[in-house]
Amino acid sequence: MRSYIEQADFFKGNDPEKIAEEFGTPLYVYNEDIIRDRMRRVANVITKYPYRANYSCKTNTNLDILKIALSVGVNADAMSEGEMRMLLKAGFPPERIFYVCNNVSADEMRFAIDNGIPISLDSLDQLRLFGEINRGGRCAVRINPGVGAGHHEKVVTAGKKTKFGIAEEDIDKIFDIAAEHDLKIVGINQHVGSQFLDATPFLAAVDNLLRIAMKFGDLEFIDFGGGYGIPYHKLDDEKEFDMEHFSKEFTEKLDRFIPQYGSAPLFKSEPGRYCVAEGGVILGRVHSIKQNSGIKYIGTDVGMNVLVRPSMYDSWHDIEVISNGHVVYRDKDELEKVTVCGNICESGDVLCKDREMPKIADNDLICVLDAGAYGYSMCSSYNTRLRPAEVMICSDGSVKLIRRRETFEDMFAFY
Repeated sequence: MRSYIEQADFFKGNDPEKIAEEFGTPLYVYNEDIIRDRMRRVANVITKYPYRANYSCKTNTNLDILKIALSVGVNADAMSEGEMRMLLKAGFPPERIFYVCNNVSADEMRFAIDNGIPISLDSLDQLRLFGEINRGGRCAVRINPGVGAGHHEKVVTAGKKTKFGIAEEDIDKIFDIAAEHDLKIVGINQHVGSQFLDATPFLAAVDNLLRIAMKFGDLEFIDFGGGYGIPYHKLDDEKEFDMEHFSKEFTEKLDRFIPQYGSAPLFKSEPGRYCVAEGGVILGRVHSIKQNSGIKYIGTDVGMNVLVRPSMYDSWHDIEVISNGHVVYRDKDELEKVTVCGNICESGDVLCKDREMPKIADNDLICVLDAGAYGYSMCSSYNTRLRPAEVMICSDGSVKLIRRRETFEDMFAFY
């Protein structure tokens, strides 16, 4: 692939150099059409039975993106009071939010309860706490299905080595606590992990959860989690997640379950990354080029404060080079091996190591692909650097500022 941003018409005719000059760098840039397309795909994973996709908003909580999710018809998952507040502000009705919490306080639970937001409890202790503050309440429980998957051990959220979910051997204790506090268990949910392109582990977890569901009578919903991956190596033509084949196999499993269970509860999933990752890039400026011990370093303003995934997970992000408003193609005769790094005082502040890239010059732009998920949502003010702005390339081609750049006055407001 010569250029993803050209093939996808990511900037819709806008000059990325002019966008960078107007809004500054580093800069998060989103494409509305790509985000809408991916959200529509997840909304139709299951069409034969009652089904709802919940956008896992921890990936990106920008209000404009949440409003896109609302308009497309997907629901949303929240992991915190802050995310619940953002979803309510975006216009989500409480019943279209699912609070999937982990090790939270009674006060945070009360916020969900007081606002009528459905809640899932992640442990026996948390289920007991919920019962103590909301006797007679309705809730779901998160089950550890015994199968995990993901691109890194830190994002595997099921199996034997994870903090999440209630183990299958403790299910009887769920019923005991529910009876003690007069709770009604209306749903069960799971999440196996994040960024898998092979659906086999997820589908194995579906089998497990459906088997476990037989122990629960009259469930209103079964939530299978998300984690569908995206091709981060797209410049090398990595294949994307086969949603069509996945949907077919998923549906066949439900075909076998429903006659056994006796009814078709609402089926749910919790995609996050898949919805927004490919719809976002980061524009950064090259400020320094130097050699150290035979290594060529390309110094940019895209530090680990702006995109932490490479430092935290050793994650790969494709990077395109833009010079004078034009993409520099990856002509194999002109590639050179470089390490692209940021401006943070950490040796781990590296976007990529020893990667073959087109010739890069001072003041060029780099375009970091697939940064719509876990970009801004995980950014920080480390080294007291300002959080970047976010802009949207709208469906009509206009460029809209959807979150202004942080200012030093914003930082000082806490004192």
